Amino acid sequence: MKAITTDSAPRPAGHYAQAIVHNGLVYVSGQLAVDPQTGERRLGSIEEQTEQALENVAAVVRAAGTDLDRVLKTTVYVADIALWDRVNAVYADFFGPHRPARAVVPTRELHYGFLVEIEAIAALES
Repeated sequence: MKAITTDSAPRPAGHYAQAIVHNGLVYVSGQLAVDPQTGERRLGSIEEQTEQALENVAAVVRAAGTDLDRVLKTTVYVADIALWDRVNAVYADFFGPHRPARAVVPTRELHYGFLVEIEAIAALES
């Protein structure tokens, strides 16, 4: 196993790695809408939060040596399922024609007032 660390995504705020690589897969920890350069919590619209969380996922995936078109699965935690259509629109634009497997998990609330958190599993280049 190998831990992945990059300054292009927010530093972990607890006892976890940004990602772990094992057996050709990259397991990306849940990413929130935190600006990696400033550490600022981006608590704007659900669209802005989704975009930043996805950018953070992408940064970790790339730091592991792969890319978004190799993302196999995501899990999207959303604080209110009524926001799902808006999250999905940003998600679809972000991934384009690539359609990873996905689970959507409605939650009551996320850390620090965030509305969305996204984790991913990606394959390394063969």
